[in-house]
Amino acid sequence: MPHNEADQVDYMAEEGDMSDFVDDVDEEENGDGDQNLDDYDMLTKVTDTSSAQARTGKDIQGIPWDRLNITRESYRRTRLEQYRNYENIPLSGDAVDKKCKQKSKGGNYYEFFHNTRSVKPTILHFQLRNLVWATSKHDVYLMSNYSIMHWSSLSQNLTEILNFSGHVAPTEKHAGSLLEGFTQTQISTLAVNDEFLVAGGFQGELACKRLDKQGVSFCTRTTYEDNAITNAIEIYDTLSGGMHFMASNNDCGLREYDMDGFQLVNHFRFPWPVNHTSLSPDRKLITVVGDNLDGLLVDSTSGKTVATVEGHLDYSFASAWHPDGKIFATGNQDKTCRVWDIRNLSEPLSVLKGNMGAVRSVRFSSDGQFLVVAEPADFVHVYNTKLNYEKRQEIDFFGEISGVSLSPDDETLYVGVWDRTYASLLQFNKRHRYGYLDAFV
Repeated sequence: MPHNEADQVDYMAEEGDMSDFVDDVDEEENGDGDQNLDDYDMLTKVTDTSSAQARTGKDIQGIPWDRLNITRESYRRTRLEQYRNYENIPLSGDAVDKKCKQKSKGGNYYEFFHNTRSVKPTILHFQLRNLVWATSKHDVYLMSNYSIMHWSSLSQNLTEILNFSGHVAPTEKHAGSLLEGFTQTQISTLAVNDEFLVAGGFQGELACKRLDKQGVSFCTRTTYEDNAITNAIEIYDTLSGGMHFMASNNDCGLREYDMDGFQLVNHFRFPWPVNHTSLSPDRKLITVVGDNLDGLLVDSTSGKTVATVEGHLDYSFASAWHPDGKIFATGNQDKTCRVWDIRNLSEPLSVLKGNMGAVRSVRFSSDGQFLVVAEPADFVHVYNTKLNYEKRQEIDFFGEISGVSLSPDDETLYVGVWDRTYASLLQFNKRHRYGYLDAFV
């Protein structure tokens, strides 16, 4: 992302949230906002919603539409009309709207299971939305203000893992580690995988933690340049059996670290800020996207570009590989996710257009059957890869999306919702052909 965008972290607030809109409606229709404060009070006392309650008609977010001066359908139309998609290339979204059609709705792959109001996801930078990670169908890690939290849907316990509002310093000694640590670190991105957690900060900070140990294992600053936002992190196992992670940075660098001694293994440089990277299943290629219209396929050993993908009309902030290693996807501010086949990169295999905003997160299911695509707010789309991405499930709600994550077994899809009134964690469970009772196990 351009460096000056770091000053626009409150961009989302300009859009307004549900409580803002209700206030406007009350004043316009009643002439006095105070006359309808009881309705607003109802909004602030929203409780969790279960699948059983949703089946009997309760809104999955607990929004009391019957008490408001507007219907859900009318508010949805208003959001679609008024939401302002952020673009670095002017009118990139309009150009896509004119030439791309959306894929057919009607898929029903994940069904609503629970909305947890005690979990309050937050977002620091409006373009960075990788702040929710599921390590099992019951365990989720997410950012909430300065804290990394763990939520167990099984025990219903919310636990603080790390708090960056004060001083954080490593408890282990490793070469290159900042033993003095950090103070009041603003966390811009997060990744959790296989008992490892890595958090990235606005000033190039990296903090690494083993989830089975107390304290932080390693702290470092990747760069001391002003343009140093950590945009994305990916943790992965290597072919030799070890664990590594990659950090994408606004200083145009991609850095690879091992997670045994936390040493820098590779540092690749590019002509533009790197917003997201993802490693192919065979560990040979890296998808690199950033402040450039084109995406790159890079050799993971040498860092040399082996192919370029062209077609997007704006900057990209998301990428992911299909487990077959032949297909990958890129998410862009032109409101599309484009699916590519490495055997023919002359044009995308499919162009998946969103409803109203940039594609900020993309995730393939581990079995390769689904591609999850998240917009900045209100919509998550689940595409069926076995139907050539021609059919999708549209998950529709209200609020900014802090992140989406599939559990490793694909049984659960979590969506973090950031909103002053309706912040929560939405849980959807994979549908099966057989029926089952509501249960946490």
